[in-house]
Amino acid sequence: MSVFFMFLQVVLLAVLAPLVAGVIKNTKGKMQSRRGPGYFQVYFDLRKFFNKDNVISPTVSWIFHAAPYIYFATALGAAALAPTLLFDRGFNYDSLFVLVYMLGLGRFFLALASLDAGSSFGGMGGSREMYINVLVEPVLMMTLFTVALRANGTGISQMASAATNSGVSLSAILAAIAFLILTVAETGRIPVDNPDTHLELTMVHEGMVLEYSGRSVGLIFWGSAIKQLVTILLMVNLFLPWNPVGILPPVVWMIIKVLVIAVVLAGIETSTNKMRLFRLPGLLIATGCLSLLAIIAM
Repeated sequence: MSVFFMFLQVVLLAVLAPLVAGVIKNTKGKMQSRRGPGYFQVYFDLRKFFNKDNVISPTVSWIFHAAPYIYFATALGAAALAPTLLFDRGFNYDSLFVLVYMLGLGRFFLALASLDAGSSFGGMGGSREMYINVLVEPVLMMTLFTVALRANGTGISQMASAATNSGVSLSAILAAIAFLILTVAETGRIPVDNPDTHLELTMVHEGMVLEYSGRSVGLIFWGSAIKQLVTILLMVNLFLPWNPVGILPPVVWMIIKVLVIAVVLAGIETSTNKMRLFRLPGLLIATGCLSLLAIIAM
């Protein structure tokens, strides 16, 4: 039954991930005094991509062909382990490490593919992506360890249960602020990256996928939407797990909090500018200091 519910969760998150991305795009448009794309525009974009053929250079290797499928598969694997509080997983041992490094595996192959294509902009985007994530991943693990220490384990379900049972504290607030900053960095949003830019010199994630087209770019965009939803679910269920008792079911509160985080991400993008690449270490060092303070304050 755990395998069945895990499969059901993967399908549900894969279907809903484009809707969450559409909510962010629409909210950002409203905040910028524009009408903005519709909530379901991402679904239409994916249908457009999957109806087109791939145009691939004859000089690329198998890495370029396989990277979109590996990226999408790792996003689905992370969705299977994401904390949704819908069921208890049978294999809970160290699933936190599996989730984090599964996302890292997809990012690694996408960066390899950007170099394999031989494009100068693709190589620039891949090198920038690795530069950012070398800084992000240690701070991300440190922030997640603030929850793992309270749970005395690194299982996702164990950590989610411990976060739910713990009350509001200074440690939890500091960890939540740190992970919110990491959510912006991990999902490639302003001020770390601009997912809507068309200027090649400022591209990071978009620079890596310039050589892709058709179904391949559709898989990459869909995988990015799933990865974004998984990161938001980590934020909601590990760092903002508190629900008012007796008002609404926990699942309803989880959906409300996901939408609130989506609106907050849109607000951060609207109210800030993209930072210069070499100023990002300062932001991530400050985030790491918040995580250390959260551990000390436990």
